[in-house]
Amino acid sequence: MTAITRTVTVAAGRFAPGHLGELTAVVPFELVDAVLEETRSMQRRLRDLPSRVGVYFLLAMCLFPEVGYRLVWDKLTAGLDGIAVAGPTPKALRDLRRRLGVAPVRALFEVLAGPLARPTTPGVRFGPFRTVSFDGCSSQKVADSERNRLWLGRTSHHGYPTIELMTLVETGTRALIGAVFGPPAGGETGYASRLLHLLRPDMLVLWDKGFDGNSFLAAVNATGAQVLGRLRANRRTPVLTRLGDGSYLSVIGTEKVRVIDATITVTCADGTVFAGSYRLVTTLTDARRYPAAVLADLYHQRWEHESAYYALRHTITNGRVLRSGGQVGQGTAAAVGVVDPHCPGLSGGQGGVAAAAGLDGGL
Repeated sequence: MTAITRTVTVAAGRFAPGHLGELTAVVPFELVDAVLEETRSMQRRLRDLPSRVGVYFLLAMCLFPEVGYRLVWDKLTAGLDGIAVAGPTPKALRDLRRRLGVAPVRALFEVLAGPLARPTTPGVRFGPFRTVSFDGCSSQKVADSERNRLWLGRTSHHGYPTIELMTLVETGTRALIGAVFGPPAGGETGYASRLLHLLRPDMLVLWDKGFDGNSFLAAVNATGAQVLGRLRANRRTPVLTRLGDGSYLSVIGTEKVRVIDATITVTCADGTVFAGSYRLVTTLTDARRYPAAVLADLYHQRWEHESAYYALRHTITNGRVLRSGGQVGQGTAAAVGVVDPHCPGLSGGQGGVAAAAGLDGGL
């Protein structure tokens, strides 16, 4: 039998519950205090539940979404044997959450979210470009409360209101670069437009059909980023010039693009074969430098985003209805699913739990 012991540094006194064990190295005390000061959310007097403790409590709620406030607190403080800590009531923890508001966790998200890949990370680079992806998820159910219905309306998901989550993800690592959410009526491109400031000229943006609207394409192009996306079936694109690889130059709105017609065939492990026709559009118009077959093969990287959402829907949250009964508290429980199952520790910049909690209240 081997005994493994580790030393975990915790704060003193009333601040002792403000830690997440080894995860505190990802979200250190100094960072939490800095965002609290920046957002003017620091307590005005020393309470039994300081603001820093409140931030770590919110993060713990993401880690333990299946239990109530008091049990989350017990898990947060389980490793503090021999240290006198407060024993707050569920009401006191609710008041702590309300006192904090959304600003500090939003700021924490903005600090921690971002690309993770190194130059040698597979599935991230295409020539000089970092591949990123836009996609939405509209299957996260929230509590069927009057406040949620007023904000989100009812949907067909067994009568529960749902939120529309839109994220910009680095494909190779599934790390969050940015995220917003709100009522499904906001539309995917409407929410994605709020993340365009995160695009850079060295990025190649992948997206599924539905993002190919004239104005959205023009807005992405204005950031300097390149595009490789799927066209809707009813989109008509004029053939301006046929190219040697079978693609052709065209125009969408005022933007010069290249269109690639491809047949995609997928063979499953059991021998089942699926095939489909894809029409791809790209702003990479040089067919010699970027052949159609290479771009069609690259496009499958977009499915990394679907895999991240699979974790959100079916493994991390496991179909649970998110706990919050109103708009302000929504994202703390909602965002737990944005943790990357393939990244050691956490995703979303340096810490997916912190990044996830940044969705609290709507960005």
